[in-house]
Amino acid sequence: MWSSMLIGVLLLTYVTVECVDGICTQNPLKVNAECQPSVTTVSGTHAPKAICSGAMIFDDEFDEFDFETWQHEVTLGGGGNWEFQYYNNNRTNSFTDDGILFIRPSLTSEQFGETFLTRGYLDINGGAPADRCTNSQWYGCERTGTPTNILNPIKSARIRTVNSFSFRYGRVEVRAKLPAGDWLWPAIWLMPAFNAYGTWPSSGEIDIMESRGNRNLLQNGLNIGTQEAASTLHYGPYQQLNGWNRTHWVGRNETGYDRDFHLYQLEWTQDYIKFCIDDVELGKVDPGKGGFWNYGGFDSNRNILNPWRYGSKMAPFDQKFYLIINLAVGGTSGYFPDGVQNPTPKPWLNSSPKADFISTFETSSMYVCSDSTNGSESRFYREEPARNSVVALFQHQHLQSFCYLAGDESEAGCFQSTLSLRNSSNV
Repeated sequence: MWSSMLIGVLLLTYVTVECVDGICTQNPLKVNAECQPSVTTVSGTHAPKAICSGAMIFDDEFDEFDFETWQHEVTLGGGGNWEFQYYNNNRTNSFTDDGILFIRPSLTSEQFGETFLTRGYLDINGGAPADRCTNSQWYGCERTGTPTNILNPIKSARIRTVNSFSFRYGRVEVRAKLPAGDWLWPAIWLMPAFNAYGTWPSSGEIDIMESRGNRNLLQNGLNIGTQEAASTLHYGPYQQLNGWNRTHWVGRNETGYDRDFHLYQLEWTQDYIKFCIDDVELGKVDPGKGGFWNYGGFDSNRNILNPWRYGSKMAPFDQKFYLIINLAVGGTSGYFPDGVQNPTPKPWLNSSPKADFISTFETSSMYVCSDSTNGSESRFYREEPARNSVVALFQHQHLQSFCYLAGDESEAGCFQSTLSLRNSSNV
């Protein structure tokens, strides 16, 4: 039943990293005739041996899939947000073609069948190095499907440069056309290579871009779907005390970031971090002498020890970070808030502990969802079938149900990325 249903695609054209010069500009910087040293530092198997101010230090145009540069994450864990996807290393979900990197989600049932989600067993500890589970946290390596705890219904991809390339300070540029699809969650971001200040969020997180794939997702009358793209810094002494809300900026495009390509830019120096979209500043933070400890307001609590007390004012953002590109689906962290309006209503509650699997089929005017546990049926009438939906969880007071609504590829957006990082003359 699912073989005819296609899901939105994430496309990337190239990734480059260069040393920063403190401005957001589309034009690449020219390298000085004589090499000027830079404070940018790098490490990894693909890191350059020498760094000159203004030099390109990472570049991938995706003429082929460079598996020495990009490591696939293989996990069922859901990224700590209980997302619905299963990240794997499979050319169905991630591949290159004609200079473009594709990240294309697919339905797990296409490989294993629908009943597998409620009765099957997944052990993703493969024998080959590239097939081994990369994250066992949150039941990430083994799971058993039941009617109340189904296996991850979506397969997708998340790739990273954790072994090949990490850097401290630089300029990142991403050219992307974001995917359109209900409950899709594309992201390009950075994570610390060594957790020098402790576990998340003590060692920081830099989100260059993340967005919601819904085209008509309204919260208090505002479209928070494809018309928004956000940049965020996560930092704090522990998970429950995260200062992200002071370093979170949202760009808006009334046409939608899924309709055309845009530039997503990061400038990261010894003095500030700045985010831009299409060369227009979105947000900038200079934490000052008190660093992010004071900037985040953590200094008001005398019972908490400052994890960055021996770092610079930019700590935790004074260490090397690596690149991540992924396409997630759903989750219960609140990124897709409860109470939002969508042509296909949000079908799960973030506080729900479980969901029952149900089968679904499409007619010309409605979707019919049948609960596999008690045979009940729910009908959701529309003028036409819902499109661009990857996963829908229909939740009722006494019944948590799981439906899939997969949009067709012609309606799906794409995600094409340029990611550049260069040294600059003043760092």
